[in-house]
Amino acid sequence: MKKSSITLLGVILTLSGCTTVADMVGMDSKTLNAQAGSNYHQILSKAQIDTTSNTAKTVQRAFNRLRPHANSLNNTGMRFDWQMTVIKDPKENAWAMPGGKMAFYTGLAQNYHLTESEIAAIVGHEMAHALLEHSKKQMGANVLSSLAVQLGAAAVQANTGYNADMVNLGASVLHEYGLDKPYSRHHEYEADALGMRLMAMAGYNPADAINVWKKMNAKQGGGGKVGSILSTHPNNDSRIQAMEKLLPENRAIYERAIKR
Repeated sequence: MKKSSITLLGVILTLSGCTTVADMVGMDSKTLNAQAGSNYHQILSKAQIDTTSNTAKTVQRAFNRLRPHANSLNNTGMRFDWQMTVIKDPKENAWAMPGGKMAFYTGLAQNYHLTESEIAAIVGHEMAHALLEHSKKQMGANVLSSLAVQLGAAAVQANTGYNADMVNLGASVLHEYGLDKPYSRHHEYEADALGMRLMAMAGYNPADAINVWKKMNAKQGGGGKVGSILSTHPNNDSRIQAMEKLLPENRAIYERAIKR
């Protein structure tokens, strides 16, 4: 590897956080939020929207209780245009886009028989992803890890003489399991923590965030279906343990909230 390549990589890794890298490649918060809004409407145009079922009403009620607290914790420098849409679909899914556009699938609530407080835990978790700009940070991380892997593969090939295809295969495995996925798991832990805080601030018992994952454990046979090292998400047992450590401080927030 040329010395200039090493120097360039060092400068990027030293001076640029993942968010800054995303800004450098044209994925600043304003651009991402605008693009997300456009994509959101495209998704909804093909979805069956639910506004009348008990599930839809419960999701919207939880969302509306959480929203002012999400705004109070918004440190992105951008105003979020929060919107929740309940989609009638058997999929077990919920998500939030950059800027606050959200969706909750009826299958998630119905298949796990979620209470309102448990729904609030999931809504808070997805809000946290948006507030922490995880989509933007992941884009920046992907740019950095791709550059690091490409430069590293070039160095291995130059120093060992190994076939380029073999080197690139090894590099792609490192990129997938050594760099990208642990960062994604870190995001999930962050969103779990902030999501618990949001639901507690809104007067929902934070212990119900743990109940969500216990229900998923029961359905999936314990620990989650996929080994932790191969998953972008931590396994359920790991999440439960992490949230149990956060429960005392969030229970105090919850108790103050319900007294107001």
